[in-house]
Amino acid sequence: MPASAATVLDALGDARRRNILDCLLDGPLAVGVLAERLPISRPAVSQHLRVLKEAELVIEAVAGTRHLYRINPAGFEAVRGYFEQFWTSALDNFAALARAEAATRTSPDGVSGSEREEQRDEP
Repeated sequence: MPASAATVLDALGDARRRNILDCLLDGPLAVGVLAERLPISRPAVSQHLRVLKEAELVIEAVAGTRHLYRINPAGFEAVRGYFEQFWTSALDNFAALARAEAATRTSPDGVSGSEREEQRDEP
């Protein structure tokens, strides 16, 4: 079952986990490499990776004795869908506001946008 938007948002709520994801943008990395790049210990990196893995934001692959982690693009779909609803609503509200403002705006000839539309509709 895919992770919920709440689980993903909780995982992204920590700056260190976002830093780990930033490092993984360049490709798969081992825990040790991440620990070298970040100002946190190797056990802390492992703990944060566990949370990211549970949220399905990273995928773990075993290569010999190394565990490599990479970003799981599909894991971001839950949060993308969550934010999409706000984006769509914001765009709809903006369009309605723009239409309302255009309808009340008066041109230099003293005719409002709504009056102009009425004049266009008349035969």
